[in-house]
Amino acid sequence: MIKETRIALKNLGKINPESIDDYISQGGYLAFAEVLEMKPTSVIKEIEDSGLRGRGGAGFPTGIKDRYTTLSCEDCDRYIICNADEGEPGTFKDRIIMENDPHLLIEGMLISAYGIGASKGYIYIRAEYYLSVERVKKAIETACERGYLGKNIMGTYFSFYLEIKLGAGSYLCGEELTLMESLEGKRGYPRIKPPFPAEKGLFGKPTLINNVETLSHIPTIIVKGSKWYTGLGTEKSKGTKIFTISGNVNKPGYYEVELGVSLRSLIYDFAGGMKEGKTFKAALLGGAAGTFVDESMLDTAMAYDSLKEKGATLGSGAIIVLDNDQSVFEVLFSVLNFFKHESCGKCVPCRIGTTQLMLLMNKIKSEADKADILKEIFHQSELMAKSSLCPLGQSPILPVKSSIKYFEKELLTFSA
Repeated sequence: MIKETRIALKNLGKINPESIDDYISQGGYLAFAEVLEMKPTSVIKEIEDSGLRGRGGAGFPTGIKDRYTTLSCEDCDRYIICNADEGEPGTFKDRIIMENDPHLLIEGMLISAYGIGASKGYIYIRAEYYLSVERVKKAIETACERGYLGKNIMGTYFSFYLEIKLGAGSYLCGEELTLMESLEGKRGYPRIKPPFPAEKGLFGKPTLINNVETLSHIPTIIVKGSKWYTGLGTEKSKGTKIFTISGNVNKPGYYEVELGVSLRSLIYDFAGGMKEGKTFKAALLGGAAGTFVDESMLDTAMAYDSLKEKGATLGSGAIIVLDNDQSVFEVLFSVLNFFKHESCGKCVPCRIGTTQLMLLMNKIKSEADKADILKEIFHQSELMAKSSLCPLGQSPILPVKSSIKYFEKELLTFSA
C-alpha cells in the first residue's frame, strides 16, 4: 500500500504550532541559516533545479518565476506575496499548513525573499480563516522576537519585514493580479497582463507571488538538495502534493503523496473507498475551475502533464467524489452558479456569459430537446474562455467540456 510522503505537512502532529522552539527542535530555520551563506543566484538555481512547480493550481515552475523577478531591474525594490486566499471549492490544504506549521511558511518566504532580493513581504489570507490568521500572526511576532525577521537578520545585511493582509472573501482575489489590486487597497478587479507581476507587480515593483504549499516545500529542498527532490514524483511533475478529498468517501481529508499517484489509490487506499459501498461514478478534479472524470481515469497518474494530456487538470489538488446515485448535472449547475455569483462584472464576456450559462442550464431542466441547448452552453463557454479578462471567465469551459465528454448522455436525459 502506498504511504504518505510528507514535506509541507512534515511537522504535522509533531509540534505545537504556536511554539517557535518546537519548530526549531525539528530543524526549523536551519535551511534559512544555510541560505544566508549562499549567493542569492545559487538559491534560485537550487529551487529551479528541483523542478518545483506552483501548487496553487497553475503549476508554473517556481524557480523560473524567481529568476524572472530578479531580471526586471538590477537595483530596485521587490516584493514577495504569499497567496493564502484559498477560495477554490473543495480545497483546504493551505489552511492545514498555516494552522499546524506557520513557521515553515515563514521560512519558505524568507528563503525566497533572500533569493530575489526582497525586503518586504505580505501574506494575503482570507479573513474567514480565523485560526490560520491567529497562528500566522503569532508566528510572525515570535520570529521577529528571535531575530528571524526584521533588520540585519542573524547579523547579516539581509533585512526582511513580513505583514498579514486579510481578504474579504472574494473568489476572484485568489487570482494573483486581482489579489495585488486588493492588497493595494483597491477594488478586487483583475488587471490586464502583460505586464506580469515579475515585471510590474505590487505598487508597480517586481513581485514574486507563490502559494502557501509551494513556499512550504522550499526549506526542505534547501536542506536535502534539489537532487533528492527530483527523485520524488514523475519525470515532469516533481515532489509531493497535498490532495484534499471530499464527497462520498469513507475518510475525507487531506493526504500528501508523491505526484504520479493514481486517482484510484487516492480514493480507495487513502480515502477509504466509496461510502456505504456505493459505486464510483465521477470526480471533479481541481475544484470549480476543474474537470470531471469518470472511471476510465481512475488509473491515470495524478500529475500535471499526464492529466493535461487527457484533457483533465490537477489544479489545486481538490478531488470531489460522486457516487452512482449522484447527479453530474446538479454539480455542474452548482459550479456554473458559483461562477455567476463570483463574477466581478468588469468584463462583458464574463458578466453576461455567466448569466447566460445559468439561463441555459435552467432551460435544460424544462426543455425536451436538450441537445441544442447543451451545444449552446459549450459554445458560450468557449467564447468566454477566448475573450474573458481573467481566469474566472476562462474557467467554465473546463467543467462544461469535461462533463459533456464523459456524461453527455446523462446531461441530455436529466429531468428536474
